[in-house]
Amino acid sequence: MALNLSQKQEVVAELADVAAKAHSLIAAEYAGTTVAQMTAMRKQARETGVFLKVVKNTLAARAVEGTDFAVAKDQMTGPLLYAFSLEEPGAAGRLIKDAAKGNDKLKAKVVAIGGEIFPASHVEVLASLPTRDQALAMLARVLTEPVTMFARAIKAVGEKQDGGAAAEAAEPAAETA
Repeated sequence: MALNLSQKQEVVAELADVAAKAHSLIAAEYAGTTVAQMTAMRKQARETGVFLKVVKNTLAARAVEGTDFAVAKDQMTGPLLYAFSLEEPGAAGRLIKDAAKGNDKLKAKVVAIGGEIFPASHVEVLASLPTRDQALAMLARVLTEPVTMFARAIKAVGEKQDGGAAAEAAEPAAETA
């Protein structure tokens, strides 16, 4: 179904708004993907904070103008599915990677993050980024590690002094006997 001018403008405005807020973009070739597979991907995308859309490349190219993803305009050719990570940078990578496991027709073509474009193989790198909760847990661990090490050292010094005092108290008793 062809879109009229106002519908195209709405699509471009929606994509431009999403692209302005997104952390990363993955454009993937989806030709041959079944309706059931697309429905499952869309469901997972909603759950993980990924904006997933199939749109004409010319409209997508217009939408990303003036954003970090403008670097990908030249590679937007062929039937593409656009996945924008809205909540965390690795979400779109995990979505495409997981969906591609059960669908050999789905292949990443463009990976863009932070105003740079990367080869399609970087989907693996993007997918391996920690989630927000995982990153916060790692940060908390890094911040508490010095305090934990200091507490262990103080405890060890205290135990060594207590053990030394007990040994010294035992020595005079042995000498008097």
